[in-house]
Amino acid sequence: MLSQIRGEVLASMTRRELLSRGGVALSSLALTSLLQAETVRAAKLRTDPLAAQRPHFPARAKNVIHLHMVGAPSQLELFDNKPELKRHHGNLVPEHLIEGQRFAFLRGHPRLLGSPVSFERCGESGMEMSELLPHLKRHADDIAVVRTLRTEEFNHGPAQLFFQTGLGNFGRPSLGSWVTYGLGSENNELPAFVVLVTGSTAGAGNSLWGSGFLPTEHQGVEFRRKGEPVLFLSDPAGVRRVDRRRMLDVLQELNQRQLHSLGDPSIAARIAQYEKAFRMQVSVPELADLGAESPEIHELYGTKPGESSFANNCLLARRLIERGVRFVQLFDSGWDHHDNIAKNMRRKCRQLDQPVAALLQDLKSRGLLDETLVVWGGEFGRTPMLQGKLSAGAGRDHHKDAYSVWLAGGGVRGGTTYGKTDDLGYFAAENSMHINDLHATILHLLGMDHEKLTHRFQGRDFRLTDVAGQVPRELLA
Repeated sequence: MLSQIRGEVLASMTRRELLSRGGVALSSLALTSLLQAETVRAAKLRTDPLAAQRPHFPARAKNVIHLHMVGAPSQLELFDNKPELKRHHGNLVPEHLIEGQRFAFLRGHPRLLGSPVSFERCGESGMEMSELLPHLKRHADDIAVVRTLRTEEFNHGPAQLFFQTGLGNFGRPSLGSWVTYGLGSENNELPAFVVLVTGSTAGAGNSLWGSGFLPTEHQGVEFRRKGEPVLFLSDPAGVRRVDRRRMLDVLQELNQRQLHSLGDPSIAARIAQYEKAFRMQVSVPELADLGAESPEIHELYGTKPGESSFANNCLLARRLIERGVRFVQLFDSGWDHHDNIAKNMRRKCRQLDQPVAALLQDLKSRGLLDETLVVWGGEFGRTPMLQGKLSAGAGRDHHKDAYSVWLAGGGVRGGTTYGKTDDLGYFAAENSMHINDLHATILHLLGMDHEKLTHRFQGRDFRLTDVAGQVPRELLA
């Protein structure tokens, strides 16, 4: 009966109708088949989502070491000498400077705090640097200091997010994630983005190296300070490496079949991650063994093998870059000096100065500094006004409107001082630079146009610099 009805229907259709409807169906089938084939082909072409990618234009830098001083060091004790501030030490700050301003902790009408440290001109460039940085000042001609960076947040968590992601709220990809998203990695045995933490974790937590709405393979991988550098890297007890390889081969064969059937790029990512984890079981322990370095290198950095320290992390950063890791992020806590800033800055600078200078020297001697961009800074700066009592170990409050960071290597014009603050170090007097501009500059040195590095999410294209970002040419070599 059904075949009879089907025959009657077909007989009632004109030849043109039959061809028209049949043609649409055949076209749809052909298009679906073609799209599936293209999806599978694309997935096969990029079975490793972190494969090295071409930049938008010739890059000056290939890798980044980003040194984030958690808590925000005072620029007025390090890179921005203010003799006028010293002359007015203890005086009330001019009212017009604080009118309408918001502070984290300052109340009433605060007094000015002149810096207790001295400065000197260093290198052929004559860059002014603090006495607290005797090792780093030897590299004055290698670094470019920005004295007028500004952010939009004055509390630590949001400011840390802003410094790392370009927005003071959770959910955005970090700078390191954007870099690996745009460029991939040149090492298939280690993560593309590695995080090293000294002291306590920053208030904004692991969102500072999160991938946000980017694929998860672009998030940073934290190397732990004690025990295994990466969790769950070792095989379970009783499982031999040859057995692990055999199990992984079977699993990958099943994943490959699913990839061929569905063409889902996330399956390709899963395959690549399993393989990388297997290779990391050998590469990570070898990498983390600082005992393999010479006594001269340990003396240069001031390191002690087996110790958890900022110095060890600086040396480990060089080893990571040497092996082709794209982005290395160091976080060092303890820079939030609301009291006794004179004593606390000296203490922290003793921990900072030698290893950072050693890192620059080591990279330079190995021919790596020209292709490695080193960025140093905190989430904001500190106020010219004192917090606490003048006679009882005064400190400085948070300051977002003008503070100092520096860059070195990878296409940076060394010996450059960009921007100028007013006589008290309060506001930018020349060349104010936003966090968006800093991010645009970092991406530019890596060969990426910050306006073209985008990712579609929730119906629109997002980028690290949002709708802003300018590259100051004065910072480029």
